[in-house]
Amino acid sequence: MTLLIASDLPNETEEVISEIISCALTVHRALGPGFLENIYATALSIELSTRGVAFERERAISVEYRGTPIPGQRIDFIVAQSVIIEVKSVARLDPIFQAKLISYLRTTGLRAGLLINFNSMLLKEGLKRVVL
Repeated sequence: MTLLIASDLPNETEEVISEIISCALTVHRALGPGFLENIYATALSIELSTRGVAFERERAISVEYRGTPIPGQRIDFIVAQSVIIEVKSVARLDPIFQAKLISYLRTTGLRAGLLINFNSMLLKEGLKRVVL
């Protein structure tokens, strides 16, 4: 799958994003909308693993405030050490979900993220790409 989005991201990161979207489409075609977020996250991890794509799931991060790290935040997926995925299964994507993804990107120093809402009739309606 080739993305036709102008970007200053490295080609490797664009390829990772394309592979993630392909995996998400495969999961969505198989399961459709209507399941809990954890079902989609687990299915996505199976699909990524099957394709040999490196990822971390539920990585704990600390948020720094006034020089003090505050633990307790978890990121759904970090793929190929370059792209964050936030998985949702909601009626609609609220702006706060994108704000959360942006906060994760800033905290980790990564530049690319995907917000994927599997509770959409068409996955492209539930897909949001974020690049810092």
